[in-house]
Amino acid sequence: MGYKLRWSEESVQNLDDIIDDIYGKWSEKEVQQFKKKLANLLELIISNPLLFPASIQYPDLRKAVLSKQTTVFYKIEKDRVYVSYIHLNKRDPGRIR
Repeated sequence: MGYKLRWSEESVQNLDDIIDDIYGKWSEKEVQQFKKKLANLLELIISNPLLFPASIQYPDLRKAVLSKQTTVFYKIEKDRVYVSYIHLNKRDPGRIR
């Protein structure tokens, strides 16, 4: 079954912030590597959304670790995968909503 991918406004803002942060510290090359890695992860998620575990802290969300710095939280709704939040792991986990 093919799932459709949807993004929350907050996850879009998270992504923009992360990309801005990468640009501030690194180069276009690293930004493109991050985008490619994220695209690959999202393809895995939409092809098999149960692949990644449910979050212990937020059981209605699943979490996919993109890198040691970044985790993608998402939920499955019928035929959709809804990206809820992209979390920088160096931040306080209490910020996840």
